[in-house]
Amino acid sequence: MPPRLVAIGVSLGGMEALRVLLGALPADFPAAIVIVQHRVMEESGELAMLLGSAGSVSVEFPLDKECIQASRVYVAPPNYHLLVEDDHFAFSLDAPENYARPSIDVLFESAADACGAGVTGVVLTGMGRDGALGLAAIRRRGGLALVQSPREAFAPEMPLAALAAVPDARQMTLKEMGAQLARMAR
Repeated sequence: MPPRLVAIGVSLGGMEALRVLLGALPADFPAAIVIVQHRVMEESGELAMLLGSAGSVSVEFPLDKECIQASRVYVAPPNYHLLVEDDHFAFSLDAPENYARPSIDVLFESAADACGAGVTGVVLTGMGRDGALGLAAIRRRGGLALVQSPREAFAPEMPLAALAAVPDARQMTLKEMGAQLARMAR
């Protein structure tokens, strides 16, 4: 059964990793994909446009209280935590977590609460530990945990922290992960 939601967390080196991963997905990927990419607070909204050119799926920034729709890719806007609440998004200006806003842990923990076993959590390249506790929350609720191979990651710290927090997470290259997600879509 395909997941209801795929939550992806990424930081340093993430643009190329996301291009590879999103490029492997079919345009009719049945789940919603939500991405937290660490970046500077002052950044403009160009990330969604840049990622949109990576593959066949459309990429957009969600609106606060917007209903989550399948077959769409959403990118957390700069300087807001993005949360999943039932069938819609919510924004938060709470303090940064793990020095980041948006925080991967905030997204993952809210997605685990809202979707339970229907969420797949993905941790890609990055510095620090953001995403590790949230990925553990996803696993505890029965969701699937995927982690980019630290050997392949531009910055291996986030994948290593995620694997330490979720030892049974599936460790994969980006190519393997893209193929796995595409298989799950069938």
